[in-house]
Order: sequence, then structure tokens, then C-alpha cells
Amino acid sequence: MTGWPMRLARILTVASVILLVAPLVLLIVFAFTDRGLANFPFEGPSLRWWRALLEEPGLGRAVRTSLTVSLTASVLAGVVGTLAAIGLARLSARKAGIVIAVLALPIVLPPLLQAVALLAGASASGFGLGLHTVIGAHLLFTVPFVIIVVHGRLSGIDPAIEEAARDLGAGPVRVFRTVTMPLIGPSVVGAMLIAFALSIDDYVLTSFTIGGGNTLTTFVWGMMRTSASPVVNAIGTILIVVTMTAAALGLRMTRYRG
Repeated sequence: MTGWPMRLARILTVASVILLVAPLVLLIVFAFTDRGLANFPFEGPSLRWWRALLEEPGLGRAVRTSLTVSLTASVLAGVVGTLAAIGLARLSARKAGIVIAVLALPIVLPPLLQAVALLAGASASGFGLGLHTVIGAHLLFTVPFVIIVVHGRLSGIDPAIEEAARDLGAGPVRVFRTVTMPLIGPSVVGAMLIAFALSIDDYVLTSFTIGGGNTLTTFVWGMMRTSASPVVNAIGTILIVVTMTAAALGLRMTRYRG
């Protein structure tokens, strides 16, 4: 592609990046302004809203709830997803591809549809709503990411390595502990970090399945409904930093290039 098509493609790419990044940049900028409204002209810099953040009632509990849900969901997703990936690695490439496509459905289904289905299922089963339903909902869409990442790493490991260990007398558990896990360990940890980033940033599934209380995302939504305080910008800045850091570390550890 040369000439004007290439120039047009570059212009569209730059415009798309600006449209995606500009709202995040403005959110961070307005978190450090002294203005009571998130608009220009910019007045600052100031830490006014960060000091107000520390005095926000209910924020500490929302943070603890978010960390509880996200850490639990990411650890469980790491365990379940890794075991599933190891099982899929024993199948042929065709069969494994079909199973992964089915397991990955929660990734492509609209979150609202999943949330309504989970709410209906929880109500019909009599489990009730609470942190257990939020964690289960987060597992639904984070486990497929772990499976895909870990299975991709397992696909790149020569089976002869494990076979050699078994030939030397190592049992299945020892092979997994001393051979397989050291090879896939960074990918597992990276996948768990990605799952953590997805979990802590989720709003739709959480709002439908939490019942009572708040996570950080539902807390922010509650603040937006009652006021337009720039404190929300400070909380949003924290979420951006946490999710982007966790995702970047996860992608680096998994060496993901997709």
C-alpha cells in the first residue's frame, strides 16, 4: 500500500488512537486540578481531590471488597485455567481448538447478556447474591483468558522433555512439579495478572451479581449518580494505573504477541 491509501490509513490510525487515549488523559489531568468541575480552563496543579479522596466515606470498604474479589478470582482462574490447559494439551490440535472455542464464548458474548443470565441463574438456584456470585461471575470471563495463554505456552513445549523425565522414573506429579510448572510458571502468573486487571475493572457483571455492598467500580458509579465530584477522576486514575500496570506485566510475562 503506497500513496494516498497509506496516508489515509495513517491518519485514521492516529485519529483512532487519539479518540481512545484522549478521555483517559483528560481524566488524569482533571484529577490534579483545583476546579470543582471537570472542564477547562485547567486550574492547578492541585492535590485537592486526592485529599478529599481519603475522606470519602465507604471508599475503604469498596477497595477491600474489590481486592478480595479480584485476588480470589485471579487465583482461582489461574488454578482452574492451568489445569484445563494441561488437559487440552493432551488432545489433538483440532479437538483442543474446538474445546477452546466453546470455552471462550464468555469473551465474545455481551457482558449485559451474561449478567442477566447469571442473575437469573442465581435467583432460580436460591444461592442468593453476594461476593460468591461476583467471584463466580468473574471466573466465567477470566478463566478463558488463562486457558488460552497457558495452552499457547504448553503448545510450544517439546513433549519429549516430559517423556524424558518419565523415562528417568519421575511420576506424573513430580514431572508436573519439576518440569512442566517451571516452564509454564511465568505464563501462569502473567495470565493471573491479566485476570486480576479484568476483574478489578469490571462493572457490568459486578453490578448485577453483588447484591449489597460495593466494589470500587460500583462505588464510582454510585458517586456519578449523586454528584459530579472530581474525586471520581482521582479514583479513575488509580484504576487506570492499577489495571494498566497489571495487564502490562501480565503481557510481558506471557510474552503475548496477539
